[in-house]
Amino acid sequence: MNDTQTARDRILEPTDVTQEDLERSIDDLLGHEIDFGEVFVQNIRSESWGLEDGIVKDGSFSVDAGIGVRALVGEKTGFAYCEDIRREGLGDAVAAARSIARAGKGRQGTGYKVASVDSMYGPEDPIAALDEVRKVRLLQRADQTARAVDARVKEVNVRISASHELMMVVASDGTVGQDIRPLTRLDVSVIVESGGRRERGNAGGGGRRNLDDPATDAWADNLAREAVRMALINLEAVETPAGPMPVVLGPGWPGVLLHEAVGHGLEGDFNRKGSSTYANRVGERVASPLCTIVDEGSIPGRRGSLSMDDEGSPTRKTVLIENGVLKGYMQDKLNARLMNVTSTGNGRRQSYAHVPMPRMTNTYMEPGESDPEEILRSVQRGVYAVNFGGGSVDITSGRFVFSATEAYLIEDGKVTAPLRGATLIGNGPDVMNAVSMVGNDLALDGGVGVCGKDGQSVPVGVGQPTLKVDEIVVGGTQA
Repeated sequence: MNDTQTARDRILEPTDVTQEDLERSIDDLLGHEIDFGEVFVQNIRSESWGLEDGIVKDGSFSVDAGIGVRALVGEKTGFAYCEDIRREGLGDAVAAARSIARAGKGRQGTGYKVASVDSMYGPEDPIAALDEVRKVRLLQRADQTARAVDARVKEVNVRISASHELMMVVASDGTVGQDIRPLTRLDVSVIVESGGRRERGNAGGGGRRNLDDPATDAWADNLAREAVRMALINLEAVETPAGPMPVVLGPGWPGVLLHEAVGHGLEGDFNRKGSSTYANRVGERVASPLCTIVDEGSIPGRRGSLSMDDEGSPTRKTVLIENGVLKGYMQDKLNARLMNVTSTGNGRRQSYAHVPMPRMTNTYMEPGESDPEEILRSVQRGVYAVNFGGGSVDITSGRFVFSATEAYLIEDGKVTAPLRGATLIGNGPDVMNAVSMVGNDLALDGGVGVCGKDGQSVPVGVGQPTLKVDEIVVGGTQA
């Protein structure tokens, strides 16, 4: 389905700006000595509803629209934006962005051609898919389902959010791109109490989908039950043993560790500047031969998926590490030009008020051949980490610290007691080289990933099969 015409019309028709105005703005930039010029236009509508203990406690709705203008000269960037879509603001932003340009004759403008990229998503607005009454009923359904699971459930919080983004980009390399980007998310948090002990459980999911879907009710029910399951497991958790030991990482969301510990180090800007542990290592073995890691922004419906990136480059499947060998990096147009390679469709920005940079979309490890049960049976004593919360990584060294929100002790090849307070401490390249078994059960996360970089946040996806790492330092509560 090609709805790019819809995106352009919905963005520009209510304004005094035309596509010809955007193209003339690029020509104006090119009248000075710049290497690359770009105009990015965005309109995004967002809505959120929150329910606490059966009562809708808050709600919000916002519309944000504006234009960002960028001019590049070598490694220097001139950037300006206006917080609405109007001809006067466009002109002011162009004048500000081109202030970095060298004085000179400039060059002729290029011919502009609409990118031949079909939109993954139709024009339907997920915010309008359900009326207010049905949205409240969905929140209440999740609340009621959670309370019906177990009498120990004392508190339930539910939040539903949706956004509908329209974007358009025109650039001096001839790019004219438009895209439609729906996004929805549902989160459930519960508190259970037993014997004076209170524990929390959380579950969430989402993606680029509409809420008016026959499976939406089942989605709410499943998340509610999962949140209760997590809370009840935490009630039974025991102290975590500390020290180096084998760790089995579960499929799906544990790929967030891969995202942080490896993915960021494979973004083009860090490698161009030499600050990544993976810099200048293309062609070298950087992981176990069992590991193939890709970034793929073209999987329909996934949270990190886009028809094109924020520079108008089509998203695609990019192999980063193949059978343990580093094949390349994720690139935007700036870093690709400076590194003499092509963009991989990974130029992303939080909004029109931000410059694009190399960012992940959906990053995952491809499946191997081992049965997940076989992987667990191979561990005499270790930790099985199924879900993760927060974490941090140092790009230069690759060192990371991650907190597990759901983990279990492995004893004699069997999963036994749930653990409290488990953290994983290690180095990304070292951990990737210590992978000794890769499962055949690849799974992608449920659709809750948010990636932060240089003050910008964008939605992403992660995934992996079950993995065995021969040794990671486990930080716990039991010496």
